[in-house]
Amino acid sequence: MKLVTLCTAAGIALPKDGDANVTGFAIDHRKVAPGTVFGAFRGATFNGEDFIAAAINAGAVAVVASPEAKAEGAVHFADAEPRRLFARLAAQFFTPVPETLVAVTGTNGKTSTVELTRQIWRMAGIRAASIGTLGVTTSDESVSTGLTTPDIVTFLGNLSGLAREGVTHVAYEASSHGLSQYRIEGPRVAVGAFTNLSRDHLDYHATMEDYFAAKMRLFDEVVAQGGTAVVWADDAWSDRAIEHASRRGLRLFTVGSRGADIRLLARTPGGLGQRLEIEYAGQNFTIELPLIGAYQAANALVAAGLVLATGGDARATFDALKRLQTVRGRIERAAITPAGTPVYVDYAHTPDALEAAIAALRPHVAGRLIVVFGAGGDRDTGKRPEMGKVASEGADLAIVTDDNSRGEDPAAIRAMVLAGMDSRAREIGDRREAIGAALAEAKAGDVVLIAGKGHEQGQIIGSGAEARVLPFDDVTVAREMAGALGR
Repeated sequence: MKLVTLCTAAGIALPKDGDANVTGFAIDHRKVAPGTVFGAFRGATFNGEDFIAAAINAGAVAVVASPEAKAEGAVHFADAEPRRLFARLAAQFFTPVPETLVAVTGTNGKTSTVELTRQIWRMAGIRAASIGTLGVTTSDESVSTGLTTPDIVTFLGNLSGLAREGVTHVAYEASSHGLSQYRIEGPRVAVGAFTNLSRDHLDYHATMEDYFAAKMRLFDEVVAQGGTAVVWADDAWSDRAIEHASRRGLRLFTVGSRGADIRLLARTPGGLGQRLEIEYAGQNFTIELPLIGAYQAANALVAAGLVLATGGDARATFDALKRLQTVRGRIERAAITPAGTPVYVDYAHTPDALEAAIAALRPHVAGRLIVVFGAGGDRDTGKRPEMGKVASEGADLAIVTDDNSRGEDPAAIRAMVLAGMDSRAREIGDRREAIGAALAEAKAGDVVLIAGKGHEQGQIIGSGAEARVLPFDDVTVAREMAGALGR
């Protein structure tokens, strides 16, 4: 494909000598081949501009970088926001893409919401996929990408590959990192959704306002003009999210007890699920949702909102909610101990998410709620005592353990978590040992929650070139420990 063709399609002025033939896009100079457009971006750890010469020597025909960068021997697309310009160009190269794209942002619930949206579409006979923390999920396969929002080249390549396989609908996670770094730009996004906002990633964003502003790029810039904003209306930040969508002129679709479109009238916890009474378009519906917890009800209803906003049938959509399957690592029942104690695994790794997971399980506890959790290293340190406080107040027994210590001393991380807890808290650094202790302690009527890692398959130890990923799956370990108790 000619560079001039890409520029015309993207509405970008073609720099001088720009009639080269383009064979691909890359942001890693090691992946550059003859005909590649290279994105050279300044990051927190690496400066892509340092590798421009190497990329050109490898065959890059064009470089997208800041105006100050030097790109002798290749076409230089100079822009103050080179990531955004790179995405606009790349989106014209990676075609076709699925005809219907929806994106979900928020602190908690993104993974569940996009996956539940995919499930509802699938039950309606639509070829659909979800992209996010769990990877690329279709009806017949799941391929891990390792990041909530992958890099722009991987993201666009995934979309194009899905379209070539016949996928017409995709729901994907729009993380604050992905939004602020322009990793989800380019293709037309018909609908965006906002779930909630609470403390997270303040190691990356300067303040909560900064964090919220990054999320709101979804409504401010990414969702197509004339598109729709689906908003969970019951969060403290919801009104402000609605303001952003309204200023942009997006159609509003609000969900929740304060929702104007899907109004949640009542929620009654049950044995392995909950009953939802909702109102939509002047009609009342009763839904036996096979997921537990208020936040899973919120995720399911936002997913329904996304489907309805993209033309889904109301009765079919609400009927599909009754047949949803648990999302990997989201209040996933991993095992039942010989004493009859159910053991749940959840990805909760923020104070709000941990509080929500505890609240979800509390109605199902006849005895004690035992929580095993930790906090990750090289991440927002301020949330650690807050997580400790939530666990101390919400659990009957809380065990603090290690969770992806990365480049930090795990004992120091645990100490920061314990600083927010009372004297009843226990500290067991080894995560396998901590899970084993919780299960051995549990009796009939108790419930065990293992929080923080959810779907993850490893423990990250060390940072940079010294980082190692040790195999570790909370679900697998819980099953092994429960099995050992029965011997």
